[in-house]
Amino acid sequence: MSSNATPDVQSLTEEIKKRSQFVDEILTEASRVIVGQKTLLERLMLALLCDGHVLLEGLPGLAKTLTIKTLADVIDASFQRIQFTPDLLPADLVGTVIYNQKTGEFTPRKGPIFSSLILADEINRAP
Repeated sequence: MSSNATPDVQSLTEEIKKRSQFVDEILTEASRVIVGQKTLLERLMLALLCDGHVLLEGLPGLAKTLTIKTLADVIDASFQRIQFTPDLLPADLVGTVIYNQKTGEFTPRKGPIFSSLILADEINRAP
């Protein structure tokens, strides 16, 4: 019975390698811009694959925004950055409805919360 299990494991391993090749391609492409942060990029990919969130902390100037923007560009996803300030309003997140005088109609303008990847920056500043 173990002889039957070995070929199945080998074929399964090959199938996994073939189907997960896109992860290596994404990491390689992102590594062209974000140099020396392999662990960070791998953890971001893990969060994407698990449909999760990431709390990315670091000192100013360590390319947190560039990292998320690069990842969004590589996977062809929309990206928005939200600057949390004490005067942040719900409309700053979800958007608002704008009146167009020429057409006399209201048109919705979606906020950054409708993007695929969102960087919530300086969340400690918001009430």
